[in-house]
Amino acid sequence: MTGLSEQDIDRLVAGTHDDPFSVLGLHEVGGKLAIRAYIPGAVSITARDAKTGRRIAELNPVRDGVFEAVTRRKNRFAYRLHVTNHDSSWETGDPYAFGPVMGDLDEHLIGEGSHRQLWRVLGAHVMTHEGVQGTHFAVWAPTAKRVSVVGDFNVWDGRRHVLRRRGATGVWEIFIPEIGDGERYKYELLGPDGHLLPQKADPFGFGAEHPPATASIVRSLDGFDWSDADWMGTRADRIAIDAPVSIYEVHLGSWKRVPEEGNRPLSYLELARDLTAYVKDMGFTHIELMPISEFPFDGSWGYQPIGLYAPTIRHGTLQEFRAFVEACHATGLGLILDWVPGHFPEDQHGLGWFDGSHLYEHADRREGFHPDWNTLVFNYGRREVSNYLTANALYWLDEHHVDGLRVDAVASMLYRDYSRKDGEWIPNKDGGRENLEAIAFLQSTNMTAYAEHPGCVTVAEESTAFPGVTGMVDGGGLGFGYKWNMGWMNDTLRYMAEDPINRKYHHGLMTFGLHYAFSENFILPISHDEVVHGKGSLLDKMPGDGDQKFANMRAYLGFMWAHPGKKLLFMGCEFAQGREWNHNASLDWHLLDHPLHKGMQDLVRDLNATYRAVPALHERDTKAEGFDWVEGGAVEESMFVWLRQGAEGTPPALVVCNMTPVHRPGRRIGVSEPGRWVLRMNTDAAAYGGTGTQTADAHMTEEVASAGRPHSIVMDVPPLSTLIFELER
Repeated sequence: MTGLSEQDIDRLVAGTHDDPFSVLGLHEVGGKLAIRAYIPGAVSITARDAKTGRRIAELNPVRDGVFEAVTRRKNRFAYRLHVTNHDSSWETGDPYAFGPVMGDLDEHLIGEGSHRQLWRVLGAHVMTHEGVQGTHFAVWAPTAKRVSVVGDFNVWDGRRHVLRRRGATGVWEIFIPEIGDGERYKYELLGPDGHLLPQKADPFGFGAEHPPATASIVRSLDGFDWSDADWMGTRADRIAIDAPVSIYEVHLGSWKRVPEEGNRPLSYLELARDLTAYVKDMGFTHIELMPISEFPFDGSWGYQPIGLYAPTIRHGTLQEFRAFVEACHATGLGLILDWVPGHFPEDQHGLGWFDGSHLYEHADRREGFHPDWNTLVFNYGRREVSNYLTANALYWLDEHHVDGLRVDAVASMLYRDYSRKDGEWIPNKDGGRENLEAIAFLQSTNMTAYAEHPGCVTVAEESTAFPGVTGMVDGGGLGFGYKWNMGWMNDTLRYMAEDPINRKYHHGLMTFGLHYAFSENFILPISHDEVVHGKGSLLDKMPGDGDQKFANMRAYLGFMWAHPGKKLLFMGCEFAQGREWNHNASLDWHLLDHPLHKGMQDLVRDLNATYRAVPALHERDTKAEGFDWVEGGAVEESMFVWLRQGAEGTPPALVVCNMTPVHRPGRRIGVSEPGRWVLRMNTDAAAYGGTGTQTADAHMTEEVASAGRPHSIVMDVPPLSTLIFELER
C-alpha cells in the first residue's frame, strides 16, 4: 500500500467519499509519483504516456476496482489509462489527473452573488483543459455530502465521477476528458444526512432530453456565427416608447403543425422560415414567444420551467433556436421571450430540495409555495438565487440575442399575500405585505439588463396598481420598459361582451382606462390567457349572430389599435379563430377559406400598416398630451371620439368609434384644426367583411363649432365601426 487507507477504499467503493481528488489521480509517495484509479469492474489498468503512448506503469489491483502503481517519475506528467474488463478494453483520460478549471475571481463573484456571466462558469462546458478536449461540469450544492455527474459515459454510476468541492462557495466541479456535445447527464447528490437524493437535471443545463425523459444534454455555447449586427445596433429605436410596437404572441407548439408527420409541431428551422415570413407579412413588429425554457409538462405551456437555461428540445437544438432568432432579425422582427422567475415546479429532477436543503426555495411553505399553481417560490433574498435568476435573464439576452423579456406573474412576486388567506403568509420585516426581496431582485435585474444590453426591453405582466412598474429604479420604480395593461383588457372585453343595446349602461368601461393610461408605459394585451379555460375565443366573446360577432370584433380591434398603448395580439385572433385555443392542436388555418375570417386577417394587416403610417397613433403613446377626448360622453349613441397628437409638426389623427349596429348618417364631429381630414381606416369596409356603408374618403372642415371645437366635419358613421382619419398637411 502507498498511503491509500482501507477507509478511503471503503468510501470510494460505497460512493460516500467527498474528496476523491485527495486519493485518486497523481500523488507523491516517497519522492515519486503514484497513480491511483477507481474503475469498478476493471480487470487490469495500464498507464500510458499521453504524448508518446508508451507504457508508464501497470496498475496493481487493490480491491473492488481500486488500482494503484508507483512510477519512477518525480515530475507531474500527462497520462492515459488503458482499461480492460471481462468483456472489452478501452482507453480513457483520468478526470482525477486534471487541476481545477474555476478561478479565484469566479469563486469570489459567486460568493458575492454578483457573477454576471454565471452560466459561463457553472453548468456543462465543452472545452480544452490542460491540452485535452472534454467537458467541465460545475454545480452549486453547498450542503451536499457528495456530488457526482452521471451519464451514459459512466453507466450512470455515481461513484465514478465525484466532483471536487471548491471552498466556501458550495460549488463542485470536475473536468471529464473526451466527452462532449450531445452527452446525456444528471447530478447525483448525497444530502447533508448522507442519504441519496433523486438525480437532478443541471440548473444550468443548456440542453435537455425530450420530455418525459429528464436528463440534461451537454450543448456547446460556441460555434454560432451571428450576422445580425445591423439589427442589434438599431433595435432600441424599434421598441422605443414613441415607436409603433405591435406584438404577435405565439405558442410555438400549436401555431402550425404537420399533420402528415404525426401532427408534430414545427422545428425552429421551419419556424425561422414560415413564422417570420407570416408575422412580417402581417405587419407586426415583434414576436413574443410563450416560454421556451425547457419544461416537463406540455399542459403548463412552459410556465412551469425546469431548465431555465435550455431552449426546449421540442423544436430543435440550442443552435437551431439561435438560427430562428437570427431569422427574426434578418426579417426585421424583434423577439421577446416570456420569462418565468416567479416560481418553479416540484418535479423531483428540478430545483426543489436540490442538495437536500431548501436551496433555491424558501423553507417555510408560507413563503415558498404558490397555492395557485402548486409550485415553489424562489428565495430572492438569497444572493446566490438572485444571481442565478439575473444571470439567466442576461444569458438569453447575451447568448441568444433575444430583444426582450416579458416577465410572467409579476404581481405574484410583489406581494407576500398573493392568493393567500390570512395566516397563510408571513409579513415582511416591516410588517407589510410587499415582498421586499423580490422587488429588489426585479429592480436589480432590470437595471443590469439595460446596462449590459442596450436596446433590450423588459415587460411586466403585472395585474395590480403597484406604483412605478415602469418607473426608474432610482426614483423607487421597478425599472421595466413596459407593463401589460390588464385593467384595460378586462374592462374593454367586459364592455364588448354586452349586447349593444345595453352598452350605454357600461360606457365607462371603455373610457376609464384613459384616467391612468399615461401613468405607466403600457402594452394593450389580448393574450393567450383570454382564449383558454372556458373563456372562449376572442370572436366568441362578441355578442350577436355570426356577422354581428365579426363586426363587433373588427370595431374592437380598431378601437385597440387607435388607443394609446402598444399592441399585443395572440395568434389566431388575427383571423378570428372560432374555437378556444388548444395547445395540443394547430390553429384553424383552414378558416381563411371563409371570407369573414380572411377579411379579419386583412384588417389586422392593414391596422398594423395604418399604425405605422400615421405617426400620431404612436409618437406620444405614453404622454397625456398625445390624447384628447372629443366626445368621451356620447353615452346614448355608444360612440367614442378622440384625437391623437404626435410630435411637433406631426398631423393629428381623429378616431371615431361606433359600438352599436346603428348607422349614423350626417354625424357632426368636432376637430381641432381646419383642413382636409383623410380616411386612413374603416373597419366596416366591405373588403373586411363589413357592410360597406358609404363613408367619404376625405372630409373638409366647416367653421361650425361642435363638442367644444371651433371646427367640425360631417360624416356618415357606419354601424359597429372604427374610423381613423389623419389631417392632410
